[in-house]
Amino acid sequence: MNGAHALIRTLVSCGVDVCFTNPGTSEMHFVAALDDVPEMRGVLGLFEGVVTGAADGYARVAGKPAATLLHLGPGLGNGWANLHNARRGHTPVVNVVGDHALPHKPLDAPLESDIEAIAGAVSGWVRTSGSSEDVAADAAEAVRAAMGPPGQVATLILPADVSWSEARGPAEPTAAPEVVAPDAGAVEALAEVLRGDEKAMVLVGGRVVGDEAGLVAATRVAEAAGATVMCETFPARMARGAGLPAMERLAYLAEFAQMQMDGVAHLVVVDTRAPVSFFAYPDKASVLTPDGCEVHELGGPGVDPVAALEALADALGAPAEVTRAEASRPAAPTGDLTAQTMAEALGHLLPEDAIVADEGNTGGLFVAGATAGCPRHDWLTLTGGSIGLGMPLATGAAVAAPDRKVVCLEADGSAMYTLQALWTQAREGLDVTTIILNNGSYAILNLELARVGAEDPGPTALSMLDISRPDLDFCALAQGMGVPAERATDAEGFTAALERALAVPGPALVEAVLPATL
Repeated sequence: MNGAHALIRTLVSCGVDVCFTNPGTSEMHFVAALDDVPEMRGVLGLFEGVVTGAADGYARVAGKPAATLLHLGPGLGNGWANLHNARRGHTPVVNVVGDHALPHKPLDAPLESDIEAIAGAVSGWVRTSGSSEDVAADAAEAVRAAMGPPGQVATLILPADVSWSEARGPAEPTAAPEVVAPDAGAVEALAEVLRGDEKAMVLVGGRVVGDEAGLVAATRVAEAAGATVMCETFPARMARGAGLPAMERLAYLAEFAQMQMDGVAHLVVVDTRAPVSFFAYPDKASVLTPDGCEVHELGGPGVDPVAALEALADALGAPAEVTRAEASRPAAPTGDLTAQTMAEALGHLLPEDAIVADEGNTGGLFVAGATAGCPRHDWLTLTGGSIGLGMPLATGAAVAAPDRKVVCLEADGSAMYTLQALWTQAREGLDVTTIILNNGSYAILNLELARVGAEDPGPTALSMLDISRPDLDFCALAQGMGVPAERATDAEGFTAALERALAVPGPALVEAVLPATL
């Protein structure tokens, strides 16, 4: 047994049985070993950003890590942006990066680079396996580190000679850390604060909003305290729909978020952080909490945030039952195809138990409202703000949940970052319906151009935010990668095309041609 076999068998024994790959020469022994360990499913991506984004989507849905396989520092660099999104979403990823053989590294070959430095910025744990005798134990520790809590990217750097040399057998899984009970004194002290008359908000994210128990616990606290409850702007995974407590998300635009938080004297933060603006703007605040607002963090490292909220709800004497969203759907829209009518069509048709991977940006502005009363579904978002995640995220989600329909909302500009995900969807037969929101523009940047105070932009500046000339033909691009596609230019046509795409038991794409402005 060589090091590659020991590594893969250890990963499988630790529950990691999917590997999204884009390998090179230094990873060939890992690739060869896949045939000898059929329990590990290898999924090829044609760009490393697809690989890392798919690993993120897989883990958000499966609740456990996938592995990646990347080629040296440049391969890691190509996948880095979506590892950034995984880091921000606290997603568990076992990120395996091949390296030159240890005796070869001092020669400074053309592909030599400081992989540990590149990995360190997006990883909570980084280790280079120094020998084939260590690699199995290193792999088990990487899985434990990835799982946290909270989840994180754990990067294991695998020199080629560690892969090809003889090794011990696979290692046993490493025990996970024990979950810590919430501090009863801290819970009671916070309950006393919430019993007061000052305006309070409960801001939740992470594990709290991923399932019914967390949503109910957060809503129990808010309703008992007379407080507002709100979800972080970009949750990794949010359970929503009819029968679940409805929860508004904090706005992306700082001005709107400040309006939502106006007058709040006490902000209770659970499995997220106090909000700050995404960017600095001239003469605008970066910290979004109101002046004088006291921030209270409930829980802490190792504490189950749902258990902490349940303890707080009990301390407040909160009833077990809470207000829940009623079932509702928009009618099938007619007339012009706009961001609003596109959203209504999706709300009209969204399947029960769907998973939505949302990188809709400006074109998806109205979708949350149009789908709030749909049958229960999960919503995955752009956690770190680095665009190019939507289609890879949907790809990984579909691998994790082959019995569920995945819908990808994808802005046209963002789509061009990782369009190769469509090829992987076709190759693997994944049940993903992609909606391209094509307005021919980086519309979010047109908005930001005004918000940062750039005065009188000229034609050159505006052309940098315009992705026409030539117009992108997403149907041709999708069909060239084996995915059937249709284009729609009015609301009736889009609704019909989306209905046909959702009926396909595999990948399909609908291009929604939207006006350049909302």
